[in-house]
Amino acid sequence: MRPAGRAETDSLYFDYPHFPFVRPAELDGRGVRHRVAIVGAGPVGVTAALELARHGIESVVLDDKATVNDGSRAICVSRHSLEILQQLGVEAPFVEKGLGWTRGRTYFHDREIFRFEMPHSEQERFPPMINLQQQYIERFLIDKAAASEHVELRWQSAVTGVRQDASGVTLDVATPEGDYRLACDYLLAADGARSVVRKALGLALYGEAYEGRYVIADIRLRSDFPTERRAFFHSRALPDTTILVHRQPDDIWRIDYQLGPDEDPEAAVEENNIRDRVGLIVREVLGEGDAWELEWWSLYKAHTLALADYRHGRVLFIGDSAHLVPIFGVRGLNNGFADAANAGWKLAWVLKGLAPERLLDSYSPERRGATLDVFANAGKSTRFMTPPTRGYRLMRDAALTLALTNDYASGFANPRQVTPYTYAGSPLTLADADDFIAGPIPGAPLSNHCLGVGDYLLDHLGTGFILLHFSADGRVDVELADRLAALQSQGQSIDLLRVAREPSAEGVLIDRDGSLFAAYGAEPGSAYLVRPDRHVAARWKRLAPTDLEAALATTLGGK
Repeated sequence: MRPAGRAETDSLYFDYPHFPFVRPAELDGRGVRHRVAIVGAGPVGVTAALELARHGIESVVLDDKATVNDGSRAICVSRHSLEILQQLGVEAPFVEKGLGWTRGRTYFHDREIFRFEMPHSEQERFPPMINLQQQYIERFLIDKAAASEHVELRWQSAVTGVRQDASGVTLDVATPEGDYRLACDYLLAADGARSVVRKALGLALYGEAYEGRYVIADIRLRSDFPTERRAFFHSRALPDTTILVHRQPDDIWRIDYQLGPDEDPEAAVEENNIRDRVGLIVREVLGEGDAWELEWWSLYKAHTLALADYRHGRVLFIGDSAHLVPIFGVRGLNNGFADAANAGWKLAWVLKGLAPERLLDSYSPERRGATLDVFANAGKSTRFMTPPTRGYRLMRDAALTLALTNDYASGFANPRQVTPYTYAGSPLTLADADDFIAGPIPGAPLSNHCLGVGDYLLDHLGTGFILLHFSADGRVDVELADRLAALQSQGQSIDLLRVAREPSAEGVLIDRDGSLFAAYGAEPGSAYLVRPDRHVAARWKRLAPTDLEAALATTLGGK
């Protein structure tokens, strides 16, 4: 919602683009079959299109809008998501525009009781989190997709029906110039919380809806306060309200505040009530003046809801069409980015004939497993931020009261920020057969490491599988080299990335101080098999060449 007298796209800081309708071949009676169709051109849908394009797979993306989504919405992008975006070659504008942050503060009765620091070190290219409005997130991704020869964006194209059989999926599409049917081999449903695809297939989300409601308001305010996440409980100004505050680019501040159990949500989002409440927060809670402008606002309710299965035949659900998670811990969009990367590479491998179709069966257990992990952590945060019962409220307030004078209790206020999920229980992951004292375990994402000024391990990854091999001088066993060459000759996309202690052949990463060896628990002969989405499939203290092919077969859905 926007202030009276301003249009939906009349923003104080963002110029909304207009995407024209382009008449597709189907409206002229030309039969076209697409390899992949994606419903929804939000961040998750376009990320999936870019992931497919990274592997040479064409897709068509349909959206009923003519511009990006209204309002800031999802604003926190995690380091893991930035690493996904780096693989897509689109991270630069995110880093340039976004505001990085590492810490947050919690206040109780206007006293600071807890300060958290997210893990960060010189080994990382990206900060733990950046704040960036969703309009920018979408625009940067769309600009990248529009420049790709593998992505076709169809705006003002509303999907009204979905049918599938053993050979493919058919969509009914309504446009300003008439309706048509679109045929595709596979469909990615990225059409959000009110998914048309989900409804057309008769599917429902299951889980829990929390009682608390939050107003989300964006204001323009010039302030010198640093970029941190701030949470306020029982402030003098609003004693029964939980308040969250984030700084965004362009002097825009995000204020989330909880409504009381007896407040009428319709009345709460009337502009005069928004102005009164936000003004009070700005003055009495944040200690700022009255020189602020109202940009946009919305109403939010926390859910932990998910489909029972994210794959239904030739349809894969990604992002909010598959699951709804609370905003606390900034898990929604970041979870969706990981969905897109996971579904994208697997679908590409199947379509290129590099893996059997059963590889797609692993999408749901991996990503639904991630959702359930999010539910466990976000559920704790939500019950703390928005206690569902009087008992929960009494316990929450008791913990906060203890934290006023006891440091040990302050950890109860830890917001538990999003962390990448480890696919340890996936059918694609091989458990450790060797004893490692360090390094990412099988199923975990590859960890970054600084190799020199502006040079990091993850900068050297390709588009396919990676065999990360450690040695003293960069040399590889002849039999292992032959095995790799045989796999590559069969069309399999797997590259060798060598790490050595001393300079040797060109293309070898040099670890002179041994810190990368130590971080990965490696010794000469150690190796990590890494999937296209950067998750470790298997690792060995000393890789026997005969083990590589079997591990790769398992990771590609083999039995």
